[in-house]
Amino acid sequence: MTTQELKTSFENLYHASAEAIYFSPGRVNLIGEHTDYNGGYVFPCALSFGTYLLLRKNGQNVVNFRSLNQPEVTALSFDQLTTRLENSWVNYPLGVIAQFIKRGVKFETGLDILIWGNVPNGAGLSSSAALEVVTAYALNDLLGTGYDRTELAKIGQKAEHEFALVNCGIMDQFASANGKKDHAIFLDCNTLDFELVPVKLEGIKVLISNTHSPHKLDSGAYNQRVAECKRAVELISKVRPISYLAELTEADFKAVESALESDLIAHKRARHVVTEVQRTTDAVKALKAGELEKFGKMMNASHVSLRDDYEVTGLELDTMAEEAWKVPGVIGSRMTGGGFGGCTVSLVKEEAIDTFIEKVGTAYKAKTGITPDFYVAEIGDGASKLL
Repeated sequence: MTTQELKTSFENLYHASAEAIYFSPGRVNLIGEHTDYNGGYVFPCALSFGTYLLLRKNGQNVVNFRSLNQPEVTALSFDQLTTRLENSWVNYPLGVIAQFIKRGVKFETGLDILIWGNVPNGAGLSSSAALEVVTAYALNDLLGTGYDRTELAKIGQKAEHEFALVNCGIMDQFASANGKKDHAIFLDCNTLDFELVPVKLEGIKVLISNTHSPHKLDSGAYNQRVAECKRAVELISKVRPISYLAELTEADFKAVESALESDLIAHKRARHVVTEVQRTTDAVKALKAGELEKFGKMMNASHVSLRDDYEVTGLELDTMAEEAWKVPGVIGSRMTGGGFGGCTVSLVKEEAIDTFIEKVGTAYKAKTGITPDFYVAEIGDGASKLL
């Protein structure tokens, strides 16, 4: 949908013109999964598709929410802007508004808001973070609050915690806010220090495979993993005080893992986090050195760890990754995002893309009964004002 089509839709729905249009992208994580809320490294990049937000000041004491993706229409008075709704997509932008209010920001007038996104819902490509960040970016611009991009990411994360009830890390919102075209973000989720690393893939494309088995992070499985990691921290801290699992090197972990003998689940979760942090560091070094084959091996190993130790893959994601590994010209392939469905991300030589789509798609459908979708990803910029 073009910006002109979005403007026309806004005028048809609100009988007035939008004052501004904003955009924030979805993201794909190349490696570093379930490490963000454990204080570790991640390596995501922003995508060229995402979420658009149009708005205008309406001169009333009400904020109107509409989406071209959802039939639900919501109007909230000022005194309702800090209260979570039940089973509503509006919780994502509403949670962001609530965070601004908590920071002492005053709304002098109501707003008419229209949302449209082209991130596939439930694909694990951060449609929720894109919605949170585009709302935060728009409000920051409209109200002149002066928050930097990192603070906007934090606002989006808090909105997800308190209104979507998902105890997510900072990665998704940070990537959506801070992405840069043709770069990935090497982010330390403990300090929020980051480096923009050029993604130079001569003759290789980033291919996203959508299993169409939607992941549902609010189903409780994600929050359960967060709790299991906290349990591991508690047990390890009895012999070596730590705040996050990512503080441990692999050698450190071997020295203290006996503390986890009483909880085999916590042991497996901790082992994934510690090894994934090391894999992510090694993978970024390999990319900088142009060693793409090594990067691909790290991706494959990441998926195996997420399958066996973190247990967040399942039939669909495993089938997609395992079938990809069989195709000549595939550098590496792994699940991306929170898991429990969603997408895989693969590095594929350009001449192998058609073969990949045909062979992996056919094998996947034969095993699961589901027809997948494939997207050649373009790495784009972070949140911006379009008009």
